[in-house]
Amino acid sequence: MNKKLKKLILVLCMAGIITGSLAGCGSSKSGGSGSSLIFLIWDPGQKAGMEKMAQAYMEEHPEVEIEVQATGWDEYWAKLEGAAASNTMPDIFWMHSNQMFKYADNGYLADCSGIINESDYSSISAENAKGSDGKLYGVPKDKDMIALLYNKELFDAAGVSYPDDTWTWEDMEAASVQINEKTGKYGYMAFSHDQIGYWNFVYQNGGQILNEDGTKAEYTEKATADAISYYINIQNNAWCPTQAQFANTGAAELFFSGEGAMYYAGNWDFVNLCKTYPDMNGKWDVAVLPKCPNPVSGDGRAVISNSVSYATAEKGKNKEQAMDFLAFLGSEEGQKIQGESGVAIPAYNGLEETWVHTFEENGYQIHVEKLIPAFDYSVKYVNNPSRASWEPKVEQIMLDIYAGNVTVEEGIQKMQTQVTEAIEEY
Repeated sequence: MNKKLKKLILVLCMAGIITGSLAGCGSSKSGGSGSSLIFLIWDPGQKAGMEKMAQAYMEEHPEVEIEVQATGWDEYWAKLEGAAASNTMPDIFWMHSNQMFKYADNGYLADCSGIINESDYSSISAENAKGSDGKLYGVPKDKDMIALLYNKELFDAAGVSYPDDTWTWEDMEAASVQINEKTGKYGYMAFSHDQIGYWNFVYQNGGQILNEDGTKAEYTEKATADAISYYINIQNNAWCPTQAQFANTGAAELFFSGEGAMYYAGNWDFVNLCKTYPDMNGKWDVAVLPKCPNPVSGDGRAVISNSVSYATAEKGKNKEQAMDFLAFLGSEEGQKIQGESGVAIPAYNGLEETWVHTFEENGYQIHVEKLIPAFDYSVKYVNNPSRASWEPKVEQIMLDIYAGNVTVEEGIQKMQTQVTEAIEEY
């Protein structure tokens, strides 16, 4: 078991924090005729879709009751960590790739290798469902995509053509300059973020954050360092807000209030944005990410793609029933129901159109079908077993660079050092 996790569990036990069970954990029905299962998720926006999947399963298994419980991100992981240590984990739960190694490698998750066919899913989604030993400790749930969102009204006012799949970083810069000069509004808004920000630029330039097997940091390699520097320096343009401004008003708020013309967002936000800003329907759209015009290697195209998995506890009291439900969640039928909810793109190969059609059926005038071909050049979300240790440190270094506390070069070297030390200490 990871030394840091052992220490945390010991502290929690001594404090009496994890001696109780997770509220509402699944139990056998009275009389033993079936099971009542708890399905815990961290996104209330996806609760309705998960309930539809649960309902479809219960119709085929009337002896089973499944309750979907949704909580916030921070509360979710606090609950799950305590429940893991006290062997009171919910029957079914989501597992993020950030946390997969910790829970899988320490024996908390059931091996799902025998209930699904790995080849049915996106290779990235399948890889994110594995522990360090290469076994599947989750059933692939979805796959995601980062897109360029653009405000059509600001583009029209500035006389700039809409982004398309031929766009490069240079095109995005030129459009930003013209929009700022013609309208006084911001162009591309580059906020500090890894998956939705600079990681995409790094891989488009032919760089890497980690080497192929995740055992070495690559921040100081030329392709990586140059791309990070480029992304950070975008803030020095008049057409991009500063990180201090983003701290007060997020890029989405600036975009939908008409103050900014472009920003990057994940597909998991699209349905919520359509519902939150109905007056903007038809006034904004999405495009694939602009490519690097002169990459150190490769063709300049890349987009970071991540995924979530469904999982159950290795020692869960309703493990057999939970595993059967997991198999349904991963089936073509189950994944199709998820896709039709519109929030997540199914991990199951060939079901992307179920997600696309949701936008058409609801009258949301954004052309998400343009994004699907980008999965052909998608890059797996950066991850390794020590990521939980180095990620917050790297994030803080990025903020220090933006604040002027360290130079870009010094910051990149610090990132390299922090990640290297985390890998060696794990």
